[in-house]
Amino acid sequence: MILRKIRTMERGNGSSVTEFVLLGLSSDTKIQIVLFHVFLIVYVATVSGNVLLIVAVRTDSRLHSSMYLFLANLSFMDICYSSIIIPRMLADFLATWKSISLMACAVQIYFYLFLGESECLLLAFMAYDRYVAICNPLRYNMVMDTITCTGMILVAWFTGCVVSSIDIFFTYRLTFCGSNIIDHFFCEAPSLVQLACSDTSINNLLILVGGAVFLIVPVVLILYSYVHIIICIVRMRAGHSKSFSTCFSHLIVVVLFYGTAMFMYLRPRHSVTDATDKIVSVFYTVVTPMLNPLIYSLRNKDVQQALKRIGRHIVSV
Repeated sequence: MILRKIRTMERGNGSSVTEFVLLGLSSDTKIQIVLFHVFLIVYVATVSGNVLLIVAVRTDSRLHSSMYLFLANLSFMDICYSSIIIPRMLADFLATWKSISLMACAVQIYFYLFLGESECLLLAFMAYDRYVAICNPLRYNMVMDTITCTGMILVAWFTGCVVSSIDIFFTYRLTFCGSNIIDHFFCEAPSLVQLACSDTSINNLLILVGGAVFLIVPVVLILYSYVHIIICIVRMRAGHSKSFSTCFSHLIVVVLFYGTAMFMYLRPRHSVTDATDKIVSVFYTVVTPMLNPLIYSLRNKDVQQALKRIGRHIVSV
């Protein structure tokens, strides 16, 4: 029945499209039920881990430093970022007809780009913060003071907001008059642009330029910072294993987040199957927001102690 409806809509008379159909990760009902439970657990873990970190940073005075201010903002971004995509995905797993209006699709794309681009810059700023802390510890409090840290965070938020507004403006100047079938689990800009009837050269250029600015440049800065961090660690006489473990964990997140995003946004269109696109997208939209609090924060002794104090306070109350 669903396939029959899809074919009918694809053979439309060329009128303007007012809604799209998301095919999701799978068309098999049994697999969708399994995926619903898996992604529900992931979403609960993502929100819980990031909320705990924000509460710890806000309530514990020992965590009122630049590093933890960055981490709290990263957690807030991850909560919003995953909430833009996963709840809709969960609803679609249980729905028979997975339609989404043009306006709802526009809102999802805007906030997805806004939060994703802001997080790309924030991760680069966090790597620089660690570079200063480890390689220039005596100058850390002077270089990374509260004003500088707040300014970096505001730059990340503001830049993501402005650039995503430009992206969504040019995306929705396109004409959609043919197929309205999006072979994806959410409204992602490249997948939507492929459905346009009008010229998409500007949009493809924006995708490449945006990918270069928000993916390649931050990755270069992060790798530069961590190369110097590793050199400094090697020169130290103690703490090698712990420091290397922390750096390695951070780099895993960088590879997962930036690597999969580069695969999607910096490759020629139509070079891989849609199934591959969807699997790759899961990593930077679902997996990394769940891993970030574990990798960056919850393994930190100061954060662990703060969470224990919060737990003891809750139990006593």
